[in-house]
Amino acid sequence: MALNKDSKVYTLAIALIICLVGSVLVSTAAVVLKPRQQANQALDRQVNILKVAGLYEPGIDVGAVFAERVEPQVIEFATGEVAEDIDPASFDPAKYQQPLSNSEDIAGINSQSRYGLVYLVRDDQGAVSRYVLPVHGYGLWSTMYAFLALEADGNTVSSISYYQQAETPGLGGEIENPRWTAQWDGKQIYGEDGKVAFTLVKGGASADNEFGVDALAGATLTSNGVTNTIRFWLSDAGYKPFLENATRS
Repeated sequence: MALNKDSKVYTLAIALIICLVGSVLVSTAAVVLKPRQQANQALDRQVNILKVAGLYEPGIDVGAVFAERVEPQVIEFATGEVAEDIDPASFDPAKYQQPLSNSEDIAGINSQSRYGLVYLVRDDQGAVSRYVLPVHGYGLWSTMYAFLALEADGNTVSSISYYQQAETPGLGGEIENPRWTAQWDGKQIYGEDGKVAFTLVKGGASADNEFGVDALAGATLTSNGVTNTIRFWLSDAGYKPFLENATRS
């Protein structure tokens, strides 16, 4: 029996068919493209790590340089020990998340994984020349993600690179500006008492301030978020136990 093309039933049937076909196409594309998306995410992460480690140049074989010079390790934050039974390639921090209390959560991240990834950068002789540490914390509008590179002493900043954030363009968004991040090079993280002394200084850090860099103009909350991010992740709750173990050995 032929349907009346002017009827509501005909219109609804056509709309339903279009929705079903569209859903199948979108679902198929998502499944087919997922491996490529994951590969691109992994490549982007490797590029960012090589950049903050000072190993990236346009045109290099990113995978080859990363495999040769960078060693990922999974560590337990509480002890700083390497978790030998967890494969860094398949490590998923979401499986080990633990809530943080208000007093613990100075970086505004709500929870922290029991384990974390660190990256050991090796020189031509195989010795560790830098540690690259993933850090994140909340600013004014967003969670800001960065890689922090420390020299082999575990205290001197080699570089920092923010790669994901949604702060105010021209103000807090300047955390990605290379002219601002260049101030970090050579700064110290820990004071003589072993506590995190690094901070962003409102009004500008003096030239002889070995622990401070200029706060971002017009972006007090973003600047506070950056300071709190460093204070959390380099504390006893973050990478400090690992850095103490690594530099002692």
